[in-house]
Amino acid sequence: MTAHATLDTPEGAKLLDSRFTVPGMRCAGCIAKIERGLAGIEGVDSARVNFSSKRVAVRHKDSLDEESLVDAIAAIGFEAQPVADNPLAKDDREVKLLLRALAVAGFGMMNIMLLSVSVWSGAGGVTRELFHWLSALIALPVVAYSGRPFFASAAMALRHRRTNMDVPISIGVLLATGLSVYETFAGGGHAYFDSAVMLLFFLLAGRTLDATMRNKTRAGIGSLLSRMGKNAAVLDEGGNRRVVSAEDLEPGMLMLVAAGDALAADGDIEEGETALDNS
Repeated sequence: MTAHATLDTPEGAKLLDSRFTVPGMRCAGCIAKIERGLAGIEGVDSARVNFSSKRVAVRHKDSLDEESLVDAIAAIGFEAQPVADNPLAKDDREVKLLLRALAVAGFGMMNIMLLSVSVWSGAGGVTRELFHWLSALIALPVVAYSGRPFFASAAMALRHRRTNMDVPISIGVLLATGLSVYETFAGGGHAYFDSAVMLLFFLLAGRTLDATMRNKTRAGIGSLLSRMGKNAAVLDEGGNRRVVSAEDLEPGMLMLVAAGDALAADGDIEEGETALDNS
């Protein structure tokens, strides 16, 4: 999903393009929040939010630097980091974090379920209380560790007086865990540690799968983009050859292309003949 936000800027102002990764975007509503927040910053010409890759592309005046834009996005309620030259390069950090959390949640879920089956089967008295305490001993560190991706996102959203998908998830998990702890201390007959940890496990499984597929897609597109020419040889008005970056190419320039070169831009053949590989 892609969205745009644009502001009028004086003609002739020098504009720069900066790209940021914003892993905290969880829903389409986050797009509008980031758009409106960046649109209100003096010096920002346009902002483009790509939800599928969790990237933000900002066109701004040279009076704004990347650090200022990162602070501005943080003020909106999202953590942001500048991305490398290839904005679609593979980034495994989020996937690794989610995989570790998923593994811990899976371990806790299976062990707590073993204890819960006995309670469901009719175990009572001291045996039931013992199994509740053992379940609490397993569940509390599991919830604290595996719930971090949700809790951190929810806490940041609430600090900036907004909500996202992780807020109700965090409330549900914490309420189930808190009620189970109370029942365990009070010697009650029901505890819901298994439900809390199981909810975390399946939510993490879905989020991990989503992050993995997005990462593979982004890496594939990034690999194709990396084959594009980053520099081009051009002839100036005096007929002198000079090398410029692809970003500095302008309409009307005469570009020299040697055999085997990757084109830095589209254009018309003015002189000579060639065959191009458009794959």
